[in-house]
Amino acid sequence: MRDVINIANDGELQDRFARRFQYVRLSLTDICNFSCSYCLPNGFRKQKGAPPQLSVDELIRLVRAFAALGVWKIRLTGGEPTIRPEFLEIASRVSAIDGIKKLAVTTNGYRLPERAESYAQAGITAINISTDSLKSEKFNKITKHDRLLEVLDGITACQNAGIETIKVNTVLLKGLNDDELTDFVAFVKDRPIALRFIELMRTNSNSDYFKRHHLSGRKVSDMLEASGWSKLPRTAGAGPAIEFSHPDSTGRIGLIAPYSTDFCSTCNRLRVSAIGQLHLCLFGEGGFDLRPLLQSDAMLPELIKRICSLMIHKAPAHDLHNGNSGATPHLASIGG
Repeated sequence: MRDVINIANDGELQDRFARRFQYVRLSLTDICNFSCSYCLPNGFRKQKGAPPQLSVDELIRLVRAFAALGVWKIRLTGGEPTIRPEFLEIASRVSAIDGIKKLAVTTNGYRLPERAESYAQAGITAINISTDSLKSEKFNKITKHDRLLEVLDGITACQNAGIETIKVNTVLLKGLNDDELTDFVAFVKDRPIALRFIELMRTNSNSDYFKRHHLSGRKVSDMLEASGWSKLPRTAGAGPAIEFSHPDSTGRIGLIAPYSTDFCSTCNRLRVSAIGQLHLCLFGEGGFDLRPLLQSDAMLPELIKRICSLMIHKAPAHDLHNGNSGATPHLASIGG
């Protein structure tokens, strides 16, 4: 079970390039109630014959297996994970698993003002809130929902609830929100939160949109450095963002730029879809089915062994630079 290729000396899961994996993004559902122009412009449409999402017990067995392999950070994603009826039960049970030190969630902010306190009580210590514009009309245009004020109130509610780490995710969209870059930077000036600019990524369903609206992360990085922002060193278990700080800003700015050189060299995360497929890369050629090994607690040793054996298939990098986004139909399908 302890294959030297896949387990480091200290017990952490690793691949053949010696990258270590302490972080798993776990999709609870591929359903989303927003219709963001870069992801699901026509709204979610269930595929005929699609398998059911993992049950709560299957999800918990999965997290227990990863925890046994040294994973200590779990992010609940979707689709929109909070629309799943068992969301609070899942969060509470995951946060109580031995070895899990940090439970995060990525959300579009739906009903966040009234739910933030319950999220904190369920053990969620970090939350990422998607906010692609600070202007109501433009927010509505991008998401097809007039909920900007609700989302902004939700950020405040998360602060009041004592959630430790609060981040705002903003997809960079040329011609749509690139005129708000300085507004977003000003938004965190007096707030102890992080704003993360995310470079638009090409998927199988948005190639034309990508051509029209892609904005290079390098331009944003240059803008920040010219304005006195300084890059910070990576912290343990951090995601892919390069973080910046400024002496005059309480908050921080992050940049996720998947088209930058060596973006994949520090990869530390794995993904599992809502139907139990292990995806070694967001833009890989498909997933590996773990569901048959999630049917009982007695299968845990075999599940752990299976996860280890699959690490040899993790590629050194994605192939986005060559226009290949793998088998990913859209970002909601495996949690972005």
